[in-house]
Amino acid sequence: MSEENSILGLVTIAPEIIEGMNKDVKSITDFKEIIEVYIAQNTTELLDVLLYGAIHLGASDIHFEPQEDKVRLRIRLDGNLQDIAFFKKDIYHNILNRLKLISKIKLNITDKPQDGRFTIETAEALIEMRTSSLPSEYGESVVMRILDAKNLKNIESLGLRKDIYDIFVKEIKRPNGMIVVTGPTGSGKTTTLYAFLMKIQNPEIKIITIEDPIEYHIKGISQTQASPEKGYGFAEGLKSIVRQDPDVILVGEIRDLETAKIALQASLTGHLVLSTLHTNDSAGTVPRLIDLGAGASSVAPALKMVIAQRLVRKVCRECSKLTQPSAEQLKEIKTGLKNLSKEVQIPDLDKIQIAKISEKGCTVCSFTGYKGRTGLYEVFLVDSEMEKFILSNPPVSDIKELAIKNGMVTIWQSGLIEVALGITTLEEVKKVVGEDE
Repeated sequence: MSEENSILGLVTIAPEIIEGMNKDVKSITDFKEIIEVYIAQNTTELLDVLLYGAIHLGASDIHFEPQEDKVRLRIRLDGNLQDIAFFKKDIYHNILNRLKLISKIKLNITDKPQDGRFTIETAEALIEMRTSSLPSEYGESVVMRILDAKNLKNIESLGLRKDIYDIFVKEIKRPNGMIVVTGPTGSGKTTTLYAFLMKIQNPEIKIITIEDPIEYHIKGISQTQASPEKGYGFAEGLKSIVRQDPDVILVGEIRDLETAKIALQASLTGHLVLSTLHTNDSAGTVPRLIDLGAGASSVAPALKMVIAQRLVRKVCRECSKLTQPSAEQLKEIKTGLKNLSKEVQIPDLDKIQIAKISEKGCTVCSFTGYKGRTGLYEVFLVDSEMEKFILSNPPVSDIKELAIKNGMVTIWQSGLIEVALGITTLEEVKKVVGEDE
């Protein structure tokens, strides 16, 4: 990589590195072995190999964690962190300086958090990297988020059940109203929202987003970057966006009352507004907005659909096997899935086989027993009955009870359906969702 490219924040991965990694790295074990070789040689290509290897394996994040006498390197695969290597601090010092340079982070500041970003250029694509440095006890900890455009999915590629797909397609075609996606960090909220935008995008409508940061660039959509430190936050951006005559507005996150009020008002005045909010489940969105200070009289008519989502790992198709569920497992699945709406298609529970992962795993799944992830969704719709109910400021438990009565499938039930289909395991659903939320 040239010095000029470093200053421009562009890392060009050499073709021979790409070719070698594509040929030799078939599993996380291969990656670990190659990294150890480069660490031993302490070559200038170490960072390039590390970056491309993580991308090649499909990692979402790279973690550098300084410890007392060494630095720990981990990557996040399918939501779980995996150890890659430990190396000396002098090697990390060189890596850190180069990362700061290409990320446009100040080299001389070590006692304050800093954020930056850079771009990796490969033969196939440009990949955005988001860098975060944080002072820790034994030096600066760095985490890089990999924003690979190939992870963008259209709505047909999300792996949705037919009942959920039909609801999504119907609701996102509304001319106005608010759609909110909730879930913890890393649960796929942005992926879902972008899938919605790509589905409804056409030359006859104008779509504008305000994000912090812009994670993926989509052709034909006006995307703007929030900069709170410069006085241009979500609320300020939304005020300007509404004056740009949009049909659809995406707000990266509703964090405060002013943003909530403007978003709700926009949804009531002829705009379709998409956003995210941090709540534990879909029904919790209503009290959360009201707690922020938005009145129930605004929330009830504006809110049209809330989606709570989580990501669970799928079993590895190479080394897992299907087996008869135990009596206890079958009882748990049947109990959880009783009284489902007839529109929700599930297999005959008396004939199901559930997936059992291999304890040792295989090279395909990096010896974890799981490969890839799929979404679990809880879809809360606001119809006329729910709208009137919200006006009475009910507690979240009552909102959830009415939603279930009206046919809502909970995240727990969505997980059980995936278990019954042999896509994931009961243990994985309990780990991600908890039991019978």
